[in-house]
Amino acid sequence: MPSPSAILSDPAISQAYEDVRSDKSSTTWLVLKYENTSDNLQLAQTGTGDIAEMCECLGDDEAAYAYVRMTLGNDEYSERTKFAFVVWAGPNTKIMRKAKMSFQSGQVKQAIRAYAVEIQTDDKKDLEKEEVVMKLRKAMGANYDRQKSTY
Repeated sequence: MPSPSAILSDPAISQAYEDVRSDKSSTTWLVLKYENTSDNLQLAQTGTGDIAEMCECLGDDEAAYAYVRMTLGNDEYSERTKFAFVVWAGPNTKIMRKAKMSFQSGQVKQAIRAYAVEIQTDDKKDLEKEEVVMKLRKAMGANYDRQKSTY
């Protein structure tokens, strides 16, 4: 069994994670990808845009892990920062890579520890902003949207 440190040996990963977590950093997301055919992960990209920008880095034939900061709220007084962890296995990802990911995602979670929701998907529709916001709101518990109750 490879050690988690071997899989996540790129020091840029922990720095990017801290940047995404920090309110002082403009970095809002990161994507980790496998080096060629090895099990080692490297920081593939970071960005300052929204989740749609992050999704542009996820290929249909790739396995990747992503982490994104999102701000939710109805107004400036109810804004909350939440984080989503994404396990991406594109629809054309090789079967062996997908199989290894189930084990390796646990190791990635040792480096990317704090998030409100985990999304495992092979469909970018699951990563559309509205979908992810809905998942984050459910994870938050109380929902103060201005929707009328149906009772």
